[in-house]
Amino acid sequence: MSIKLYHCLSARSFRPLWMLEELRLAYELIVLPFPPRALQRSYLDVNPLGTIPLFEDGPVRMTESAAICQYLADKAAPTPLRLGPEEAEYGAYLNFLHFGEATLTFPQTLVLRYRRFEPDERKLPEVADAYAKWFLGRLRTVEPHLAAREYLVAGRFTAADVSVGYALMLAELIGLDAHFLPAVAAYWQRLKARPAYGRALAAQITAAEAQGVSPVPAPQAVPA
Repeated sequence: MSIKLYHCLSARSFRPLWMLEELRLAYELIVLPFPPRALQRSYLDVNPLGTIPLFEDGPVRMTESAAICQYLADKAAPTPLRLGPEEAEYGAYLNFLHFGEATLTFPQTLVLRYRRFEPDERKLPEVADAYAKWFLGRLRTVEPHLAAREYLVAGRFTAADVSVGYALMLAELIGLDAHFLPAVAAYWQRLKARPAYGRALAAQITAAEAQGVSPVPAPQAVPA
C-alpha cells in the first residue's frame, strides 16, 4: 500500500478520502486531532504547513484537496469519475472541481473562524454573517444548473461532485444547509446516499477510534 492520507474528521481531507472510497483504492488513513498544528505538533515535521490534507502516493506529496481528487481520477483512468479533454464538458468539469474549494469552501472557513474558532473577544459575527451570505449567493448560481440534471457534468457522478459535495457537507455541519434551494438540497441528498460516501464516513470514525482521536467533526470541534 503506497497511498497515505493525513486527515481530520470531516475537514477538507474528506474529499480525497471520499475519492479513494469511490475508486476502491487501498490506503492508509492517519487521523489527527483538529487543528493538528496546535494539538499534534509533530505533524509539522511531516507537513510544515500544518494543514490537512497531506496526501502521499510513493514520492508524490500533495496538500490541496481538489487537486488530489483530480490526481486520483487521472491516475485511475479510465474511470467514469474523470472527464478527459476530448469530452464536451471537460472545461465545466475542471471549473466545478475547483469551484467547490475556491468559491464554496473558502467563505465557509471564514464563517467558522469568526463565529466559532476565534476567542470570544476576537469573534466577529458581522464578518461571519457576511461570508455566510457570500457562500449562499455563490451556491445559488448552481441551482438552475442542478434543476435540469442529476450531477454537475456529463450526466454522471465525477470528481467535480466530490469537490462540490464536500462544500455542501461543510455547510450542513455549520448549519447553512437550511438555506439550500430545492435542486441543491435534492442533489445533496443524492450525494449522501452514495455507498462510497457512507464508507468514507465510517472509515474516518473507525480510524479515529483506533488511533485515539476524538470522533467529533473538525468543523464542530471545541477550539484549541
